[in-house]
Amino acid sequence: MLRINWDNLRKSHETPWLILDLVMLGLLLVNLAWLLFDALYGTAVIHQQLEILLPGFTGTYDPIHKNFILVDLVFIAIFFVEFCFRWVVSVVRKEHLRWYFFPFLHWYDIVGLIPLGATRIFRFLRIFSILHRLHKFDIIDLNRTAIFRFFRFYYDVFVEELSDRIVVKVLSDAQKDISAGSPLVDDITRQVLAPRRPVLTEWVAGVLNHFGQSISDGHYGEAIREHVRRSVGKAVKSNEQVSTLHYIPVVGKTIESTLESAVTDIVTASIINLLSDIDARKIDHFVEAGLHDYTPVTDDLDKEVLGVINECLELVKAHVAQQRWKTELAEKNRPVPDAGIENQTKGPLE
Repeated sequence: MLRINWDNLRKSHETPWLILDLVMLGLLLVNLAWLLFDALYGTAVIHQQLEILLPGFTGTYDPIHKNFILVDLVFIAIFFVEFCFRWVVSVVRKEHLRWYFFPFLHWYDIVGLIPLGATRIFRFLRIFSILHRLHKFDIIDLNRTAIFRFFRFYYDVFVEELSDRIVVKVLSDAQKDISAGSPLVDDITRQVLAPRRPVLTEWVAGVLNHFGQSISDGHYGEAIREHVRRSVGKAVKSNEQVSTLHYIPVVGKTIESTLESAVTDIVTASIINLLSDIDARKIDHFVEAGLHDYTPVTDDLDKEVLGVINECLELVKAHVAQQRWKTELAEKNRPVPDAGIENQTKGPLE
């Protein structure tokens, strides 16, 4: 049920305008109801029934029906004055960038002022605009009305069905282009990655420099240095030439241990210097020179990338195609268990 929140109406700074909206809403409803009645009165069936049931009323209303255009002109004059008044106020308040924007934005008001049967229907839009303004200022709550919930539900159903079919169609066309051998990977490399290569190389260089600084740090780089130490130690011990050093009496194992420690320090320092000295220009040169002869067309990577994209699109299509409005409708129609019946089904010891 539509209720007016009088507290919000009193607290609102737009109270005069909202009261004017309520007055104009009442006049619009009267005008539209009168138009509907006059149209029905002009039919032979309704006119004959009224002559039988209310002969005095038909005699009084016949002159009004014949000159109903004059009655409608009275309403049109009121609506036109109110429209001009709002236009002047919008110009004074500078609500729009140009003074002549107001009639273009409220075109339905102008069309509804034309006293023709086909144009009078646009006066319904004025009712909706007034209701929307009142709802925006919390003067009324359209969400509590059954008719609003009814139209809102079927509007959401229409939009969801239409948008889902459009999205599925677009994704299906994209899958057809991909399966037909569309050079998507080349386009991504050339149009997406290539213009951003300076930023990407700068980022990679920063990450590598930070990694080198972390290794040189006494605390954070201990794990990396320990891993390098074990790897070098394993390599040194498995080397045939180095393994013969332990046969040297007295100093053999010492030489082997010293050599292992020295190689470990050299490898660690080389890694730190490599990561710390690298910059975006060197990475860009490496990409330009090192990958110059690489042809991804001959590799299966492009097929895998296209396969991943195709599977992702298939999952998106399956998700979009789900009719969520059916789930919502089923939840609304699900019967609520009666608490009294549940209590009756329980045993006396429960």
